[in-house]
Amino acid sequence: MDPQAFIRLSIGSLGLRVTGTPLSAAKYGIHTLSSSCSCEIRLRGFPVQTTSVPLISSPDAVPDAQSISSSFYLEESDLKALLTPGCFYASHACLEIVVFAGRKGSHCGVGIKRQQIGTFKLEVGPEWGQGRPLILFSGWIGIGKSKQENGKPGAELHLRVKLDPDPRYVFQFEDETKLSPQIVQLQGTTKQPIFSCKFSRDRVSPVDPMSAYWSFSAEGSVQETERRERKGWKVKIHDLSGSAVAAAFITTPFVPSTGCDWVARSNPGAWLIVRPDSCRPNSWQPWGKLEVWRERGIRDLICCRFRLISEVQEGGELLMSEVFLNAEKGGEFFIDTDRQVRAPATPVPSPQSSGDFAALSPVVGGFVMSCRVQGEGKSSKPLVQLAMRHVTCVEDAAIFMALAAAVDLSIEACRPFRRKVRRETNNSW
Repeated sequence: MDPQAFIRLSIGSLGLRVTGTPLSAAKYGIHTLSSSCSCEIRLRGFPVQTTSVPLISSPDAVPDAQSISSSFYLEESDLKALLTPGCFYASHACLEIVVFAGRKGSHCGVGIKRQQIGTFKLEVGPEWGQGRPLILFSGWIGIGKSKQENGKPGAELHLRVKLDPDPRYVFQFEDETKLSPQIVQLQGTTKQPIFSCKFSRDRVSPVDPMSAYWSFSAEGSVQETERRERKGWKVKIHDLSGSAVAAAFITTPFVPSTGCDWVARSNPGAWLIVRPDSCRPNSWQPWGKLEVWRERGIRDLICCRFRLISEVQEGGELLMSEVFLNAEKGGEFFIDTDRQVRAPATPVPSPQSSGDFAALSPVVGGFVMSCRVQGEGKSSKPLVQLAMRHVTCVEDAAIFMALAAAVDLSIEACRPFRRKVRRETNNSW
């Protein structure tokens, strides 16, 4: 498998200090060392990212050089767009970091106004596309209107901006997951078949090695069953030889919670993601657990919470991702230790590979995988990206395909139960 070139632009080691007297700090809206400061990190064509900026009190202190506050991932087309002046741009794009005292929000219904301290800018250059690790900036710099002039005190920002090559494998389901599609690897305009996907519901053979995990109804039609609950769904991923190399199946049915017609947080549906057990033929080894539920609101959301099952971690499970998808439009599920929507209290570790449970380390971070899916009632052909460093063999990629299939099917599994169930074609196992 040949990877596609991607670049990871990381911004970290953030810190802010103001030299001079307390009056100097107050000038920029910083009244005490407990004041909150934040920054908006902007790069043309990408969503604005917001993060906190710690205040540095000691003149000799330096923020942790290994800390990462924000990351952008660029493919070749992104870099080309950034280097090409557009109709409304006179020069190449810039990485822009705008620092504020205070945070957006309100108190007792009254809006809180932030005060801008200054701005750091770094122009995108051709060196960004050289495909090698590169530190673009590291250290302290005076920012914006608060720069030191004529020896007067000012505000300084500490940061580290680095480029790292981050190649990825890109896969596409060629049809909807429930139609048992082929899975191809994308490399430019080339499509190379890698896996096949077999979906079934309520079809279990007594000799199926997964039947110990399996829950299904033997009576009633699929349509009648799904008016009450959605269970017995299974996806197997096969390699080109036809061998099953990964699978996902529902272990906790998707059922409406008490007093409502949807799968609520209090009782989420769950999938178990498994891979063949290398020590026991015709057996499966649990790899991960995906819990999914629906959040009602102005825009309904589908929450996907993924835990890695570890034999070396106390408690046996590691929270790797919790992502909200738009129920109507779909979205992107991801495992990325740099951009978790709801970060746990402890650092999120990242495996060296999908099967290397013993190599979990909080030091290894960044992007692991992403899966883009469509919303309810739309034809979804999941697009999956995997970081090359987390894939040591084809089987490693297969387990992520099973996870992606489970995420995609969960959009349908979480739809409200009072809606008319669309008649589906029964898939034979």
